[in-house]
Amino acid sequence: MSAQATAVGQPSASAKKTRKRILTGDRPTAKSFHIGNYYGTLANRVKLQDEYDSFFLIADYHMLTTRVADLEEIGKNIRELVTDYLAVGIDPTKTTIYLQSLIPEVTELFLYFAMLVTVPRAQRIPTLKDQMRDHNLAVPSYGLLGYPILQAADILMVKGDLVPVGRDQESHVELTREIARRFNELFGPVFPIPEALIPEGGMLPGTDGAGKMGKSLGNAIFLTDDPKTVEKKVRGMYTDPNRVTATTPGRVEGNPVFAYHDTFNPNKAEVDDLKRRYREGTVRDVEVKEKLIVALEAFLQPIRERRARYAADPKAVERIIREGSERARDEARKTLHDVRSAMHLDYFGL
Repeated sequence: MSAQATAVGQPSASAKKTRKRILTGDRPTAKSFHIGNYYGTLANRVKLQDEYDSFFLIADYHMLTTRVADLEEIGKNIRELVTDYLAVGIDPTKTTIYLQSLIPEVTELFLYFAMLVTVPRAQRIPTLKDQMRDHNLAVPSYGLLGYPILQAADILMVKGDLVPVGRDQESHVELTREIARRFNELFGPVFPIPEALIPEGGMLPGTDGAGKMGKSLGNAIFLTDDPKTVEKKVRGMYTDPNRVTATTPGRVEGNPVFAYHDTFNPNKAEVDDLKRRYREGTVRDVEVKEKLIVALEAFLQPIRERRARYAADPKAVERIIREGSERARDEARKTLHDVRSAMHLDYFGL
């Protein structure tokens, strides 16, 4: 492992002065990311870390909005999540990786922001209904209703300029923009007005052909899957249900096997050839899947190797979280100083 990959530290201040700041993150609800997460978010973060002052949040408070039972595994999930970050190429010398619950200032900022948002406005967030449906909730908890407001506190606590999110989260960033404008109008120009940074690519379908790959849906290939598991999952993948024999012309569009080839197979000539023969009915599904297995293994093997090296030193992973959280808290203290001063809540200079 290179010295750069193992070094624990933070980007120099001089390197960040002219760069915009981004914040994004994940809830530690599962032990590993899948290749859909890589395609949708992680690969983009690896690119962004060289362009922006990057804060990556482990959102354990947000996790509590839909889960308050069986929390004993969360500490392990946090370590696994950060290990995945490092394995895919997120560099702690270029980024700030931090744990939300180690930044108590964010809850104070959340309190102030909650005073600026009406209940009907919070209820208009489109993802609220999705969360209630997914978790079988008849009515939302106060915490779930306030989830986007806490998210606004996360973003504005570090004075983020850009927020990499999927389109389903764009409404959350819009609420953050409203809160920042409202605060600035009432108390003074403390916050930037952040913008959503939407990745160009869409979602990677599940292995079952569903529109979305999900950790709990049984249709995901995980970054931690071993070669035999990957092979089994690929061989069982959904293809074209109307293709009954190898000589039947098949559909490439909407076929998850080819969606994965397009994403993970760098041999574009091979992919084009497979597509042509598939449409003509001159290639078996078995061959298409076998070549996908080879491509996925070439992609996953380096990630597995880096992950194993980081997993062998859990103290180093914990140190990255602790040092990143210390830097994030320094930013939080500065922001709260500005907020209290603007609101005239810095009583007696305390």
